[in-house]
Amino acid sequence: MVSSAAKRVEELRGEIRRLDRLYYVEATPAVSDLEYDRLLSELRDLEKRFPDLQTPDSPTRRIGDAPVEHLVQVPHRVPMLSIDNTYSREELKAYFDRTEKLLDGEKIEWVMEFKIDGVAASVRYEQGRMVLALTRGNGEVGDDITHNIRTVRDLPLQMVGNEKPDVLEVRGEVYMTNADLADLNLRQLDAGAEPFKNTRNVTAGTIRLLDPSVAAERSLRFFCHGVGDIEGLKANNHMDFLGEVGALGIPPTPSVKLLPNADAVMKEVELLEEGMPDLPFEVDGIVFKVNDFEQRERLGMRSKSPRWLIAYKFEKYEAVTTLNTITVQVGKTGTITPVANLVPVEIADTTVSRASLHNADEIERLDVREGDVVVVEKAGKIIPKVVRVEKHERKKKLPRWNFPTECPECEAELERDSGGVYIRCPNPGCPAQLKQRLIYFGSRPGMDIDGLGDELVDVLLAERLVTGYADLYRLTVEQIANVNWLRKRKGKDGTLIDVQVGQANATKLIDGIEESRTRGLARVLSSISIRHVGPRVSKLITQKYPSIETLMNAEVEDLAAIHEIGDAIAESVHHFCNSEYGKRTFEDFLAAGVDLHETVAESSETQPLEGKSIVVTGTLKKFKRDEIKSLIEKLGGRASSSVSKKTDFLIAGEKAGSKLAKAQDLGIDVMTEEAFHAKYVIN
Repeated sequence: MVSSAAKRVEELRGEIRRLDRLYYVEATPAVSDLEYDRLLSELRDLEKRFPDLQTPDSPTRRIGDAPVEHLVQVPHRVPMLSIDNTYSREELKAYFDRTEKLLDGEKIEWVMEFKIDGVAASVRYEQGRMVLALTRGNGEVGDDITHNIRTVRDLPLQMVGNEKPDVLEVRGEVYMTNADLADLNLRQLDAGAEPFKNTRNVTAGTIRLLDPSVAAERSLRFFCHGVGDIEGLKANNHMDFLGEVGALGIPPTPSVKLLPNADAVMKEVELLEEGMPDLPFEVDGIVFKVNDFEQRERLGMRSKSPRWLIAYKFEKYEAVTTLNTITVQVGKTGTITPVANLVPVEIADTTVSRASLHNADEIERLDVREGDVVVVEKAGKIIPKVVRVEKHERKKKLPRWNFPTECPECEAELERDSGGVYIRCPNPGCPAQLKQRLIYFGSRPGMDIDGLGDELVDVLLAERLVTGYADLYRLTVEQIANVNWLRKRKGKDGTLIDVQVGQANATKLIDGIEESRTRGLARVLSSISIRHVGPRVSKLITQKYPSIETLMNAEVEDLAAIHEIGDAIAESVHHFCNSEYGKRTFEDFLAAGVDLHETVAESSETQPLEGKSIVVTGTLKKFKRDEIKSLIEKLGGRASSSVSKKTDFLIAGEKAGSKLAKAQDLGIDVMTEEAFHAKYVIN
């Protein structure tokens, strides 16, 4: 009886750990909540019947042990230092310049991570089991919060995988999602308690509670972004480290980007200041880290912080207001974006009356409804966004908001991206899309047409002078000068009168259009709202296909083989070029005399890996992973991360796993590291 119970207990623990990993780490839940609870309940009952089978790392311990008497202070094995930060782009650029100087100008790759607004913690594993969790404290000594960290379902009590390091102390952020705070505040109100103000405050208070059963009810989460004391970790750069801890079942910090240099970092900062992505948790900045561990060693430490990382922080402002209505707007690629129309509220010296709700999934995650009291946040120059619904303020039952099934402009049936979150209008002739596309076409990132602003686009469409891009190149000064602006102005007697566009504005527009006629194919491609195609992608494409004729004849596989392009971009470009709308667009451009060619500097010699897609797997002896990828690119190849039929060959080091097996199944050539070096480096 006991032996069969022991076997079932191990089966249940293994299955629950697998389901926890799928749900909390990989975000791919495999069973319903009801089925998960049934398994957990069965395990709990067996452990009660057979107390000898209870272990400290059982999933049932998530519900919390008995309260501790007080928090004990424990020294950190490795000091838990703070991060130097800045709020200025100029200071950020100066930091990068100093760092490059310290490394004598050698190439530095930077990792970008979101700075999650939570509470720093260190979690220690020995032989794969969680044994200790500490707060940062003063950096040298922290509070023992193991009893509460055990309730965090993101973190495994026992690591997964066969190769566990002897000691692994991960550093990261304990946090709470905005949705979980909204639900918690609802429970607080039902219990007659005060609601919590924000996610960080409730997290900071919860991890220091003496009773872990309370922490277990509050749905705390954890992301790993660093390391303390270690024995047996293999990674030699940060990106590999995040992959390695993720394979052990510890959730790595999400949405990480590897950037090749400081210039790329500054461009990314500029983009993020204009619009942060949709995140379910609070962030108060971005952290940039040197990727290579050996470079970190040489950069060393200051007295309180490492020299190899910096945080670029945003000033955050928020306000509480009421959401009146939810409407939708149609973007240039047909994306349907829901917008919250708010009771106007002052945030950071500006009046905010509208905020993006991003997509249908975001509305469902927030559970936001018309009439709700909401928290609106504005950080730096970032567009205001609704971060949380104050559900405890919902005094009456409010109906759920249903996403439309038809385009509000052209009534076409809407479609959801395959495997994506966005819902789109598929009709390229949709008037709302046309307006947004023309506005972007004339903008500085587009064809940079001086004079073609939002108001003039409205005029051209209202007068039916333009129905597509090429129509712009057929306009004359006379056609435009005598038409009226859609807005009126007050006359001397106070009455509203029509105002003509006028000769000066018309001449300015036509001159701007003429100047744009010869900007070339790359500029055209990045201006006509092909999904996934911006200035850099269009330049990469036109280096190989410098004329519209060669591009129209390219196959998906040919486009995907271009370095940095990949399958999604290739399919998007190929679909556009072969659609009726795309063909007509290019034909109209040619008929209107728009230059659809690009001048490409001829290469003196063909690179040995030109056009080839190569995958690297396993442990290498001669090269670091980033070194061999860089070498492949220098030799004209494309370093891919996944094996497919398009892979030309695979370089396999020691302990090569599933990628090697897949390559062999597909009949793809496999080469050792030594053979690659002999063929492409020595020769």
